[in-house]
Amino acid sequence: MDSEDEGDQEYLFKVVIIGDSAVGKSNLLSRYARNEFNMHSKATIGVEFQTQSMDIDGKEVKAQIWDTAGQERFRAVTSAYYRGAVGALIVYDISRRSTFESVGRWLDELNSHSDTTVVRMLVGNKCDLENIRDVSVEEGKNLAETEGLFFIETSALDSVNVKKAFEIVIREIYDNVSRKVLNSDSYKAELSVNRVNLVNNGDEASKQNWSKYSCCSK
Repeated sequence: MDSEDEGDQEYLFKVVIIGDSAVGKSNLLSRYARNEFNMHSKATIGVEFQTQSMDIDGKEVKAQIWDTAGQERFRAVTSAYYRGAVGALIVYDISRRSTFESVGRWLDELNSHSDTTVVRMLVGNKCDLENIRDVSVEEGKNLAETEGLFFIETSALDSVNVKKAFEIVIREIYDNVSRKVLNSDSYKAELSVNRVNLVNNGDEASKQNWSKYSCCSK
């Protein structure tokens, strides 16, 4: 592959946001995409997405970020929602333990509908509610470490770590693609206009690098 051809390629990665209803998924996306926060936002009906661009190593990388409702009645969109995703943010509300306890179920669903190479980040949202915190930072870190996830605590309200959360995921996807695909003979087969698939082989060194934690207290 000529380097000049490589520079003309478009990178478009699909990232999904999952988690229980009312954990702040839509506000995380609106804060990142438009720097907006709606205190009275209603539950998402169906699916919404925003496309954001960032520059990585001099290349324009676009992320199509999908947000859908966490309620059971919208589960019919599941398979289509996850199809083609190469990144996922699994969100819980630090002030509602039940949403943290649901993380395992969301991970199971993600694993059953997507490739194992999806970059996954556990997000403890609403860290501005420290006075009514129901899930400790340590619990979040421990779960992330056990499951091999990135971990970060965010506040869509105060705009804490929101940009950082999305950019860590997008950067990791790009790094995986650069390392495993761009230098391989299967480059053209893996790269399409709509998205870049990650190859299936796990990279132990990469997994070890996933122990990156950021919290509101930092």
